[in-house]
Amino acid sequence: MADRDPWQDARDRMVDTQIASRGVTDIRVLAAMRKVPRHLFIPGPARESAYSDYPLPIGHGQTISQPYIVGVMTALLALREQDRVLEIGAGSGYQAAILGTIAREVVSIERIPAVAELARENLARAGMRNVRVIVGDGTNGYADGAPYDAIIVTAATPAVPAPLVTQLAEGGRLVAPVGSRDLQELVRLTKRGGQVTRETFGGVVFVPLIGEHGWEA
Repeated sequence: MADRDPWQDARDRMVDTQIASRGVTDIRVLAAMRKVPRHLFIPGPARESAYSDYPLPIGHGQTISQPYIVGVMTALLALREQDRVLEIGAGSGYQAAILGTIAREVVSIERIPAVAELARENLARAGMRNVRVIVGDGTNGYADGAPYDAIIVTAATPAVPAPLVTQLAEGGRLVAPVGSRDLQELVRLTKRGGQVTRETFGGVVFVPLIGEHGWEA
């Protein structure tokens, strides 16, 4: 019998006290967050705080999001096993790993090559084989793989980039933090019959989304 993961108790506490207790009820999301080894996606001394209730630095001015926010955004996507997902902003790869544990395929776009390579290494270490990390301007999406059943933007954007809405499949869901550089509102767009509906889910704070349809560097 394989040895028990020594981090499993910390993951279970994270899910129970930070996520499930605060209203995230999607059993697929909770199961994925119990399974994915978050500590593998955090470099250096910050790894000791991997299962704490706050964002952590991953280098290059980027962060890994607070676990609760990862849970909320993933739940808002309402993922199904057959879904294809586009992620904008790979970061260290943790959010992509959660997505890939639930959905069939994930494409993640990262503008910083060194961060993209970090994500690839972390995802490989975690055994994720259905996630592809591509270097590019995430505000333009990835048309070669479109349409997507779900799109998640993991950085703050002044408005939802138009190319992402175009690449969203019929019935698709897009979740993004939209607002100023300092404060955003979590937004979900749903495409039905060629029309897009918009819902909001409270305030959040993310690093800025840099690119043609985002913020200037």
